[in-house]
Amino acid sequence: SLAMGHQYSSIGTQPILCGSIPGLVPKQLRFCRNYVEIMPSVAEGVKIGIQECQHQFRGRRWNCTTINDNLAIFGPVLDKDCCVSVSSWPFFVRKTMHFYLRQKLTTICGCDTRHKGPPGDGWKWGGCSEDVEFGSMVSREFADARENRPDARSAMNRHNNEAGRMSLNDNMFLKCKCHGLSGSCEVKTCWWSQPDFRVIGDYMKDKYDSASEMVVEKHKESRGWVETLRPKYNYFKPPTERDLVYYESSPNFCDPNPETGSFGTRERICNLTSHGIDGCDLLCCGRGHNTRTEKRKEKCHCIFHWCCYVSCQECVRVYDVHTCK
Repeated sequence: SLAMGHQYSSIGTQPILCGSIPGLVPKQLRFCRNYVEIMPSVAEGVKIGIQECQHQFRGRRWNCTTINDNLAIFGPVLDKDCCVSVSSWPFFVRKTMHFYLRQKLTTICGCDTRHKGPPGDGWKWGGCSEDVEFGSMVSREFADARENRPDARSAMNRHNNEAGRMSLNDNMFLKCKCHGLSGSCEVKTCWWSQPDFRVIGDYMKDKYDSASEMVVEKHKESRGWVETLRPKYNYFKPPTERDLVYYESSPNFCDPNPETGSFGTRERICNLTSHGIDGCDLLCCGRGHNTRTEKRKEKCHCIFHWCCYVSCQECVRVYDVHTCK
């Protein structure tokens, strides 16, 4: 069960007071106090989400290694320097939800028993279906709490966050386990499960690359001026609720710029043989590249001995490393 009404959580042995986390809006602060046991999972999920973001963007000019004020709210909880860009905040929020759903919330909140449906041919319901609806509620209550302004950025973030939650629902699958003597599979039990974390990361990266460009429209309402988004191009298929959207073009990230959070691409390792964005021509923004050699010790000439170990020699190999000027 969830601890209600307490004021602190803990990471390792260090207690974390909800009031000590800077930048929480009132709704997030209330959530922290009411669902205090979830906060370590939220923080850990952010960290894992950033690592996935860095993997997905490892060959881009911006590689998810710039600091953003949005992440400051997790600083005392993560107790590490973590980095993210404004344009990527909704991107890894979706992975955050996937991580703590899969790794933590099932043990805290139990299994989902609402969406089993009738059993199939040759199998029956069993195991522990992951409670994706509860995880979606957590994501809406906490991640969307800051997106209540009547401006375009809040509208974009709300849309993209919900698209991420839908992508997780769309990728749920039936996972089964056989029972019986010698793997005879006399009985097979199945439950709803989520795919591996990398599968979700690859899926959302494709969504990110195909995001739809929008324009901002202002409307006068009783509460004042409200900004909404509409597709910029009428001759393209309009985005669905599962597609990502944006309304500002990204900077080129070639040079350091504290306003955009860019560290630039100087000294970044590039791929000399690639014609893509990770290649030395594009990643280095036309500045050229330097080449150096590195000696690396690696295991080689490995032999399997019966039974049962492997012996290897140690070889020194020389590699060319190319970095942007």
